[in-house]
Amino acid sequence: MMNAAAASQQQPPRPEGGTVETFKYDNRIVRAFAIATVIWGIVGMTAGLLAAVELFFPAANLNFQFITFGRLRPVHTNAVIFAFVGNGMFTGIYYSLQRLCKARMFSDKLSWLNFWGWNAIIVAAAVTLPLGLTTSKEYAELEWPIKIAIALIWVAFTVNLLGTIVKRREKHIYVAIWFYIATALTVAILHIVNGLEVPVSLWKGYSIYAGVQDALVQWWYGHNAVAFFLTTPYLGLMYYYLPKAANRPIFSYRLSIIHFWALIFIYIWAGPHHLLYTALPDWAQSLGMVFSIMLIAPSWGGMLNGLLTLRGAWDKVRQDPVLKFMVAAVTAYGMATLEGPALAIKTVNSLSHYTDWTIAHVHTGALGWNGLLTFSVLYWLIPRLYSTKLWSVRLANYHFWIALLGMMFYVIPMYVSGITEGMMWKQFTRDGFLQYPNFLETVQQILPFYRLRAIGGTLYIFGVWLMAYNLWKTARAGVFVPEEEVRAVSYRSQAGAHSEPAFTHRWLESKPILLTGLALVAVLIGGMIEIIPMIVVKENVPTISSVKPYSALELLGRDIYIREGCVGCHSQMIRPFRSETERYGEYSKAGEFVYDHPFLWGSKRTGPDLHRVGGKYPDAWHYNHLDDPRATSPGSIMPRYPWLFTQQLDTTSLTARIGALRRIGVPYPPGYESKALDELNKQAGKVVINLKVGQIKAAPDREIIAVIAYLQRLGTDIKLAPKPVAESATAPRAAN
Repeated sequence: MMNAAAASQQQPPRPEGGTVETFKYDNRIVRAFAIATVIWGIVGMTAGLLAAVELFFPAANLNFQFITFGRLRPVHTNAVIFAFVGNGMFTGIYYSLQRLCKARMFSDKLSWLNFWGWNAIIVAAAVTLPLGLTTSKEYAELEWPIKIAIALIWVAFTVNLLGTIVKRREKHIYVAIWFYIATALTVAILHIVNGLEVPVSLWKGYSIYAGVQDALVQWWYGHNAVAFFLTTPYLGLMYYYLPKAANRPIFSYRLSIIHFWALIFIYIWAGPHHLLYTALPDWAQSLGMVFSIMLIAPSWGGMLNGLLTLRGAWDKVRQDPVLKFMVAAVTAYGMATLEGPALAIKTVNSLSHYTDWTIAHVHTGALGWNGLLTFSVLYWLIPRLYSTKLWSVRLANYHFWIALLGMMFYVIPMYVSGITEGMMWKQFTRDGFLQYPNFLETVQQILPFYRLRAIGGTLYIFGVWLMAYNLWKTARAGVFVPEEEVRAVSYRSQAGAHSEPAFTHRWLESKPILLTGLALVAVLIGGMIEIIPMIVVKENVPTISSVKPYSALELLGRDIYIREGCVGCHSQMIRPFRSETERYGEYSKAGEFVYDHPFLWGSKRTGPDLHRVGGKYPDAWHYNHLDDPRATSPGSIMPRYPWLFTQQLDTTSLTARIGALRRIGVPYPPGYESKALDELNKQAGKVVINLKVGQIKAAPDREIIAVIAYLQRLGTDIKLAPKPVAESATAPRAAN
């Protein structure tokens, strides 16, 4: 089979001479990552299916606190992103890098440290997240000790990657490796900057950023985790495995250059499009929108480069399941990268944000791009590791159609659900009143789509089981080759080796350190321009004198709210639309969040926004609502939280929490720790008295008391005059 690197880059003939070297590729590490990919794929998708079922059948959690939707959702996202896709990424990289560099991995020890360390981290995540040990920051929920472990293991991977590139025998660095380098560098930067915390205890820390600053840094990370963990490494896999599977050169070497440099430079700017119409300064929102729209060009350039590689080979595509998966994956990449910029346009985002439309968009990429491409790589790779043919091409074809059907049953209902939500939330009557003032009216309309999504997820997982069986039978039919012996001539040993003119891209491809440095500069520019002004320029985060730090009881209640994953369903950000201010109250101000470590603006409204919920209901309502949501809100799909009524409020770490927050700028007065517990008990006593008014007898030292105190605080720091009736009915207070 042709060398994809040489064919696609049209490398000139080698000069005669040079020493032939014999060495061995390490296939053991590739097989280990491949097995982990399949296992974690099943685990992560099963967790997602259970979470999907809980959204229309809340009792599916059996009132077991460790598998409620709020705790299960981050298990699903982390398992699918970092376990399934992460191991799939390492599988593809460890196989392709050795062959593109004509060199064994730099260090076998680092390879296995990468494997065992990464999968130990995943196990730690699978244990800690159900226990409620979470930062609540999307795709970065793991607490600080695990974050440090991730950084160390990622450094090991990066050293192994760069070390292999430096000792390569192939002079030119193929396009796939460019994307691997960008991934290694950028993920490290994103993870470290967003993960900066002040520890409180072994399993608790507070983000050093607050409110608006935390939101910007988080979505700079969150969007670019998608960009540089779910996209760039998989583009590298596409550039290697698609030409290999098709036995054809990549369509355009020049287009691959444009694709790479434009993508890594532009992508890093796009994070603020997750925060349109929020309290983020408008200049940052506009930057995110503009660069998101610009992303269409390089993204579609890459998609076309992949699809046009198959020109003239469509008969083979119809017969080969590997190519079927690849074509569908690259097409899904194109659709997702067109839809993403469209959703970043403010007028579109005003309808789509906080709805299931975003969920559909995300899963077009996750199920289509990452899932299908991972399957194609495994189907191509495993037979080669075992020196045999795929056990059943027919079964692989079945898997393709089942996966595609499952994906359609997932994303199409979510598109319909999302648009339904957005339209119903914004609908007014002819008299100027909200058409659907009760949030639950919307929830009831979308439940059938949630059931269809669960059917789609079931089909998709069934396809993964078929693949696992097919690959297992393939392995049993063949003989594993742990170390593949090969011979090659190093370009360093060739007398009069060909050299390109300086300062051309082909010249740059022979300079790995310079290439790495330029890639680093390209990804740093956008992040620095967006983040540094938000940290340094105080005018970007105006303060409000009436906003005070949380009391001791409210602080513990907020941390319980975070533990239970409530932010996964409830936002705390009222946007300046009349439809939202009529429903929830005054729109949110940047200065209201200056003491929020971390921010809790949310990204999905399965339940109503809570930013102005303080004082809206009596304490007894919240008590009953958390005990049995359907007793206060018939038709609610919120789970019950019976453990909040029996678990004692842990105050042992209160002093450490206050001290940690003071170190990062929360102005608790000196000596507050010594009187915090007394203040907590007094406030808890007031909540208990309020509950007695509602005929509820409660102990003051239960977790439910702290949660109620926190909820009653939300949105009450600024005093708002009541709106005239005529204004509330007819006059728009902000853009609709």
